[in-house]
Amino acid sequence: MQIRFLLNGEAVEIPVPDPTVTLLDWLRQERGLVGTKEGCNEGDCGACSVMVTDEGGAKPLNACILFLPQLNGKALRTVEGIAAPGGALHPVQEEMITHHGSQCGFCTPGFITTMACNHLNGVTDHDTALAGNLCRCTGYAPIKRAAQAAEPAPVPDHLRETPPRPTRQVQGAWVQPESGDELAQWYVQHPEARLIAGATDVGLWVTKQFRDLGQVAFLNRCTDLAQISETETHLEIGAMVTLAALEPLMQEHHLSFAALIRRYGSPQVRAAATIGGNIANGSPIGDSPPALIALGAQLVLRQGDARREMALEDFFVEYGKQDRRPGEFVEAIRVPKQPDRLKCYKISKRFDQDISALCGCFSITVQTGQVTGARIAFGGMAGVPKRATHVETALLSAPWSAETVQAAMLKMTQDFSPLSDMRASDSYRMQAAQNLLWRYWCEDQGQTAQVRI
Repeated sequence: MQIRFLLNGEAVEIPVPDPTVTLLDWLRQERGLVGTKEGCNEGDCGACSVMVTDEGGAKPLNACILFLPQLNGKALRTVEGIAAPGGALHPVQEEMITHHGSQCGFCTPGFITTMACNHLNGVTDHDTALAGNLCRCTGYAPIKRAAQAAEPAPVPDHLRETPPRPTRQVQGAWVQPESGDELAQWYVQHPEARLIAGATDVGLWVTKQFRDLGQVAFLNRCTDLAQISETETHLEIGAMVTLAALEPLMQEHHLSFAALIRRYGSPQVRAAATIGGNIANGSPIGDSPPALIALGAQLVLRQGDARREMALEDFFVEYGKQDRRPGEFVEAIRVPKQPDRLKCYKISKRFDQDISALCGCFSITVQTGQVTGARIAFGGMAGVPKRATHVETALLSAPWSAETVQAAMLKMTQDFSPLSDMRASDSYRMQAAQNLLWRYWCEDQGQTAQVRI
């Protein structure tokens, strides 16, 4: 049970008897690389950010919820490896000094690795790119100025790395299949095992709940499950497609869904989290299922060599329970191609990097002033992502008018009985859900309803 990767330019091959050791703990406890900090230990603050390079390029990731086997066959840079081997500072390090971008310094290593990765990739939207790195001292302005000042500088050669070949792990306490076929055959024989895609949720089961995951399979080397294809009729999205990779696809087909994805966690989380994991997890407040349900998405499930397809909304049976057979896994999502009538509205206390109090997604088609199609789905309004079928029925075949919409809003109480919790009361959720339908209609009439500045 060995893994192989580059650590700050040095080839490393180590045994991993416990697959749930996090990269953060290993760096600090086993290698003495304590520049990578532990802040929240759940992927929110970015203090543990590191740069990870694989066949798809370099990306910033949270070391606190990244398990060691996920580094197999990759190149890793911590803050200690951002400067050149001879000691010359990276341009973002120099500019952070010049622009006084560090105060207490605790968050600074995470900012440096994220900024160096963004500099390597030519990213200049620093408001978005740094949303996953929290700082309570400087107020971001000098950090953003440092990132902007570093933009013209050439990328240091030592950061352009070629990852090594991974080791093969096909049996034992943990496995790392190389394809969907390999996974399918193994999982049928080990149906009680835990499948780990991006670990952005499962990581917290270890760091916060201290759970023993038992036998696990890491899916990050199943590259065939990370493909996107298009036909004349639909988009097919592999289960291992990350949220970061899904965003440009939706930017082309459904702009509001792309905007919703940009509010999903942080850039570090979106670079790791997968669409299949977000669905298979079954969370009632996962942001992608309502959008996909509103688009009429179909789910492809695989068990050995057998496959079955179902409407995505039918996959969610009740809270904590999905229609998934032993040894069966989510292989792909199929989204019918259609005119872009989708609007996604996420209601949360913070705009960036927050969990939804509720998320409403609407796709309503209108021809000659009459509603000809309506698919409306919500997260956070029930124990599962769920369609508002009574509201849809009230809209169908009716005139697309304010009177029709206001009457349909009242039907929301027949579709949902939301709960009260720390994020919102039941009455707030219901009123907000009703008002989101009204907002959809107002925006469709050309009215401005976006209030964020």
